[in-house]
Formats: sequence, structure tokens, C-alpha cells
Amino acid sequence: MGQEYDILIVGGGMVGASLACALSGTPYRIAVVEARPFGAPGQPSYDERTTALAWGSRRILEGLGLWGALAESATPIRAIHVSQRGRFGATRLYAREEGVEALGYVVANRELGRVLYGHLSGLDHVTLIAPAEVRDLQIGSGELTLSLVRNGAAERGLRAALVVAADGRDSVVRQRAGIAVQVRDYGQVAVVANVTPSRPHHDTAYERFTDTGPMALLPMAQGRCALVWTQDRERADEYLALSEEAFLAALQERFGWRLGRFGRLGARAAYPLSLVRASQVVARRLALLGNAAHSVHPVAGQGFNLALRDVAALAEILYDCARTGADPGAMAVLDRYARWRSRDLERTVAFTDTLARVFASPMPLLGHLLGLGLVALDVCPPARHLLARLSMGVAGPLPRLAAGLPLAGRP
Repeated sequence: MGQEYDILIVGGGMVGASLACALSGTPYRIAVVEARPFGAPGQPSYDERTTALAWGSRRILEGLGLWGALAESATPIRAIHVSQRGRFGATRLYAREEGVEALGYVVANRELGRVLYGHLSGLDHVTLIAPAEVRDLQIGSGELTLSLVRNGAAERGLRAALVVAADGRDSVVRQRAGIAVQVRDYGQVAVVANVTPSRPHHDTAYERFTDTGPMALLPMAQGRCALVWTQDRERADEYLALSEEAFLAALQERFGWRLGRFGRLGARAAYPLSLVRASQVVARRLALLGNAAHSVHPVAGQGFNLALRDVAALAEILYDCARTGADPGAMAVLDRYARWRSRDLERTVAFTDTLARVFASPMPLLGHLLGLGLVALDVCPPARHLLARLSMGVAGPLPRLAAGLPLAGRP
């Protein structure tokens, strides 16, 4: 006989760990299965990777009791400046116009992981199973059984009323469940690095659309900026091979001088970009979460924020089940999750996909029209407000946590 749980979360990264933390007030017996050891040490360095958290994501983390431990190390985004290289027109968004402290925050992944794992490891009703990998799954009438491999050896199965796949865009659970994915290859690569400009960034995030792809510069501590530069694959290989001096010169040419001269450059890394969507986000006794369900273009920094809204919605539904005694893996429960998340997902995919494709168009006329659009946004407060709310992750119907409210029906 295998070990029995109410909920099995496969994937103990930032998304899976967030869901386990969100369910800390429930009576559910939960296990989190992760392929890598939990709490692996990571030393802070100039090159540490970061995540942009929207204002709505801060609300979610506050509701989970995690924001207090993150606030001191988070760099606020108080303004967003959107522009095109070589064409007129720009749009500026300000936190003060939206009545909030910040439009979002930039947080080191190391710090976010430390806070999540620290909270997770202190939960009595959560069992952490790592390192372990899923070998297979079997669906029964009232449960789903996962077969694991640990240290190269097969182990007995884990059974649960609900399995949540939070194991990333190449989700093994999704594959074993036979859920198809739709993939749109952008033919692009995101080159990421940390840079230090000579002028202070004043907590401003820059989104600049250039002839070699969109680039984002996000404010960080000690005057640094996190660079995400989207390029086609061949050009990305060329840029990765450049000397530090030549790379900074190319960056300076494309970005301009708003932040002065770029000086120190950190280690460069690259990853391919594609839109990946699961054909369904639920199946019998299974729910997909985060990149296992959807992976979007990073042009607007929406990926992890979209996943956190998945977490908030599923947690709210599971709280309701705990309060009423309903089966958390029942198809009616999972269908509610799928319906709830569909509108936000469609809107976010359309927003990021349109930005990625339209601003990459080589058509000069289209570029000038987009410039006019940026000017129109800048002088039209209602349109600018809508764009700000999309960026902040607070547009449309929201889970209670994302709206700054406690989870309903807390048992």
C-alpha cells in the first residue's frame, strides 16, 4: 500500500511551494514532491536572477504571510517607461496615479525561494519529498496514484484525492496524463544579465522596443538593473559571444542614454522563447498550475504573476471544499478552477503575444502607428489606467487574495 494524502503537489519551486503555503490553514494532508533537494544553499552575488512581482502578487504574498519577510529586500517599481527606438512616442505609468506604493517589485529569486522554503518547512501538515521524480501515474475512481523514483530506485506509490502539477513547462505529470500542449515558437531567445548604469534608475522599469527585439531594464538594489533582451536566435549567439565592452556598446546603442553609460556587466545567460499552452488545465483528479499549464513571452513580465493568480484561485476553491467537506479532486471542483482561470489566461496570453509579435514587426508603417499608439496612451488617462491595471495584475475578476482580501471560508 502506498502513502495516502489529500493533495499531492508535484514541483516544489516557487509556484508549488506557494500553493502549499496557501493551504496552511486547512486540514488537508499535503505532500510536495520535488526533483531537487529543498533549501539548497545559494550565495548572493552580482549575477543573481530576479523576478518581477506585480502589485497584485504582493497582495497574494501578503495574504500568505510571506511579504513581511520579502519587503526589505524588494526593489519597488514606482514608474514604467515604454518607448520605441528610432521612433517618437512613449508611455509612462506611475504608481502615484494608481494610488499604490508601487506598480510592482523586483525580488531576487534566491530571497523568494528562501522565504517560501522557510515557511514551507515549518508546516506540520506538509510532507516534503525530495529529491524524487515521478515515474508514472494511475487514475482510480477516487484517487490518483503517483509512482516515484528516488536515488535511482523505484519507491511505493503516493495516493491522493487531488494531484497538482506545478513541475514546469516540461511537466512530467502533464505528459504522463496524456494532456497535449500547443506550442508557438517565437524564434527568439531572451538574453539576461545584470548591468549597472552611471545614473540612478529612480525605481523606474524601462520597456524599450528595438529593431533587435524588445528589452526590459528592471530596477534592482545598489543601482543595478536586471536586463531581459529578446533577440532572434542567430543574433543572440553573436551577442553572447561579444566581449563585455562590445556587448555594453550594443546595449547602449539600442537603449540610449536615459540611464547614462552602462558600466559593469554580469554573466550573460539565454533561454529560448515560446508560447506553451496545455489543451486543458484539469483532468480527472488532476490540476495544472503555472508553467505546467501555460508559459508566456516575458515581454511584460507576467509569467510568475499569472501563476500566482492560479495559486490564489485554486487555494480559494480548495478552502471552500475543506469548509464544506467536498471532495477536492471532484471534477465539478476542478471545472470551477478551469472556468475561473480561463478569462485571465486568455487576456494575459493575448496581451503578451500581441506585444511580442507586433512590436517585432519589420514594417515601418506599423512602427509609426505603434508610436502614435504610445502617444495616445500617454495622453489618455483611462487607457493608461487600464494598461497599468493589466501590468499590476489587478484587472478583471480576481481571487480574494489578489484583491487584498483573506481567503473565504477559512476553516
